[in-house]
Amino acid sequence: MSEDVRAAAIRLYDRFTHEGLDRRAFMAELTRISGSAAAANALLLGIAASPAAAAIVPENDDRLIIRRGSLGLKGRALNGYVATPKAAAGKKIPGVIVIHENRGLNRHIQDVARRVALGGYFAVAPDFLSEMGGTPADEDKAREMIGRLELQGSVADAVALLGATRALDHSNGKVGAVGFCWGGAFVNRLAVAAGDGLDAGVAYYGPAPDPLEAAKVKAAMLLHYAGNDERVNKTGGPWAAALKKAGANVTAHTYPGVEHAFNNDTSAERYDKAAADLAWRRTMDFLGRHLG
Repeated sequence: MSEDVRAAAIRLYDRFTHEGLDRRAFMAELTRISGSAAAANALLLGIAASPAAAAIVPENDDRLIIRRGSLGLKGRALNGYVATPKAAAGKKIPGVIVIHENRGLNRHIQDVARRVALGGYFAVAPDFLSEMGGTPADEDKAREMIGRLELQGSVADAVALLGATRALDHSNGKVGAVGFCWGGAFVNRLAVAAGDGLDAGVAYYGPAPDPLEAAKVKAAMLLHYAGNDERVNKTGGPWAAALKKAGANVTAHTYPGVEHAFNNDTSAERYDKAAADLAWRRTMDFLGRHLG
């Protein structure tokens, strides 16, 4: 497979998953690009996230305490996945809200929550599809459900979750958030809505809000962008510039030559280990500075 075919297929997949391209039209064009239906299906398997991919941190890692279920917001059905380091027993530690992509709270995001917890944090990964019955196994269905979410209500739930996490007995009083794709955009919007209720936000390749909203952000912000991600970057640059102009503590990194979702190790064609590892080190260093 040539690099041109790979790049064209990734751009097409981005249109399908983020811009509402019809699946039939998507598959027809992918078949044309790749040369056959069989090649198109093989290419799609490499680009799309694989639920069967091995986790970086095993689900049964004995360094962690895992809980699934209600996150305890009064009057709201918000369930989630919580990971706590056993080594933190009896200590006060920061909380980090882990916000999923437009596929919902799947096994990959649960794995990310476990990675965050191993960094010494109380990791909470909410399922913003809870009121619709929860994240389905079918990622196309999950994306359709995400499109029907009342985003303002979900952001309000996340603001409430920040407060609830901060108030826990084992909290050190600081809470951050990290999100990916749809979740990266959500982190930016959460920073706007929460004001000083959020201490630190990390947005991975998330489309940005109106730059006029930047003055409302009080959290320290770390923004990760993929060099080949034109759709997101056209909003990311103005957003980072507006945050700086407003006096926010913001750092933005662009990783040359990598694709949107480069952190997602379950997508073989888009994952870039070098960029993902560097971004993760930067994320953990950033959270350590602002939540410790």
